Amino acid sequence: MTIEEQLSFLQQGVSELIRPEELRERLVRSAQTAMPLRIKAGFDPTAPDLHLGHTVMLRSMRRFQDLGHTVIFLIGDFTGLIGDPSGRSATRKPLTREEVAKNAETYKQQVFKVLDPEKTVIDFNSRWMMPFSSEQFLTLAARYTVARMLERDDFSKRLKRSQPVAIHELLYPLIQGYDSVVLQADVEMGGTDQKFNLLVGRELQREYGQDPQVLLMLPLLEGLDGVQKMSKSLGNYIGIQEPASEIFGKVMSISDDLMYRYYELCTDLSSPEVDRIRNQVAQGRLHPKAAKVDLAKRIVREFHSRQAADRAEEEFHRIHSQRLLPDKMEEKRLPVSQERLRLSKLMVRVGLAASVGQAVRLISQDAVSLNQERVTDVKAEMDCSQPSSSVLKVGKRGFVKVIVE
Repeated sequence: MTIEEQLSFLQQGVSELIRPEELRERLVRSAQTAMPLRIKAGFDPTAPDLHLGHTVMLRSMRRFQDLGHTVIFLIGDFTGLIGDPSGRSATRKPLTREEVAKNAETYKQQVFKVLDPEKTVIDFNSRWMMPFSSEQFLTLAARYTVARMLERDDFSKRLKRSQPVAIHELLYPLIQGYDSVVLQADVEMGGTDQKFNLLVGRELQREYGQDPQVLLMLPLLEGLDGVQKMSKSLGNYIGIQEPASEIFGKVMSISDDLMYRYYELCTDLSSPEVDRIRNQVAQGRLHPKAAKVDLAKRIVREFHSRQAADRAEEEFHRIHSQRLLPDKMEEKRLPVSQERLRLSKLMVRVGLAASVGQAVRLISQDAVSLNQERVTDVKAEMDCSQPSSSVLKVGKRGFVKVIVE
């Protein structure tokens, strides 16, 4: 590719680039010196699994790799102890070292579903932050002013509402920016909610005599609800480690309008190709469901295989079109007893609800069936006095075979 073609390729799906002329200069210099650029992206291990929202940035990182550059997948195991204040209306509860270490390990196992392992460096910011002395912290803190820090939208809003901002939260952007100094990053990537943190990195690199990093900000992928950004804590996510049938079913549950957003951010299709699909649907030449099936299969293929995508489509058709049960489902075994077990408690026991209150709400919303019969009574019970086998279904994809023996 020419330099202009590379710029166009790297800006696919990018919300904002600071600054294009600096990226062009670095690409030219890299070509002249045969030295790959260093692309940094940080991930705080706040949850054990990566979801489709994370892959928006991973896919952009992969484009740099396709052009021969080195990606640094930085696991913020030190900053994870603080918790990123971006978008927070309250101080985040810090994670324990054990939680951070466990989550970080799963990240290492999952990123290569998207990234090229030959061109990826996995690093941890605890490597330089754990031995950081008090004197070094004071020196770092002297590089940035309180006034600049309080320009951050999250902090200023909380202060105006008389909500607390903890001192350690003010340190988070400084540490993230210092990571760029240590790694001598040419480019840092992050979500649009990370703009302040990324700009701090540019300022600190200048303070330490380095060329400021180029910033690429990626859009935040909306979750299954189509409103909030995809998040495990909100339960609106698609985990890349989930079974193929689960990924397929979740993609099929999104709205028709949101489908195009997923095409743009979660597949390799170009903008003209996505527009072509949108026009075909609008003109009635392609049914929205067929377009969504194509999207679901593309996403499943990326994280599983073509065969798994075909099986997931067949399973979805079998369950939702023919009203049949899945070929395979999780089994839960209960001992024979003289009691009748309330379904709301049973749902919690077999993992189909997080609490009895949630189970009752699901029953009230007509989302629960037993042996393919809709359950409408929140006080409904199951007889456990003799051996039996029943199928409990919650929502469109939650099936459990309950065996009393």
